[in-house]
Amino acid sequence: MVTLQQLLASRDERHAMQMQLIADHPHETLVCLTVVVPGSDKRNQQSLTVAHAAIEALQQEFQPLPGHLLQRDLPTGFEAYMLTSCNSTETKRRTCQIEDTHPLGRLFDIDVILPDGTPLSRQQVDALPRRCLLCDNEARFCMRNHTHTQQELWDKINQLINDYLAKK
Repeated sequence: MVTLQQLLASRDERHAMQMQLIADHPHETLVCLTVVVPGSDKRNQQSLTVAHAAIEALQQEFQPLPGHLLQRDLPTGFEAYMLTSCNSTETKRRTCQIEDTHPLGRLFDIDVILPDGTPLSRQQVDALPRRCLLCDNEARFCMRNHTHTQQELWDKINQLINDYLAKK
């Protein structure tokens, strides 16, 4: 299990990694991938299955050059960083399309990081807000209000993963 302090430290480390990649590659767009899983166990077989599916989807969509995709399998969760020559707006539109159409896309958190280190929002590219896994509300509404139990969320996540693997 991962503690809150570990999660906060990993966010700081992720931001530092993003800023370093932006500094090292100022003419490319940075994409950062994490996996959406509830609870304190951020690294398990389900999250790794989702992460590998997300990497495959990003590689198919963007075909990054060798060395332009960095993957980190950490106790605090899987992270990946990809650099692309596409501009940030087009990249965000394409990553939103992946999140919205891939069978596991709702479990992908694909951020496009601007040169100042902030993520480009879905709203900034006229994409609809993410929907909840279990109902038609906006995901952030249900997360903030703890509308669903972790067990309900995990049941749905396992169903999505099992359906995805059965079709693969």
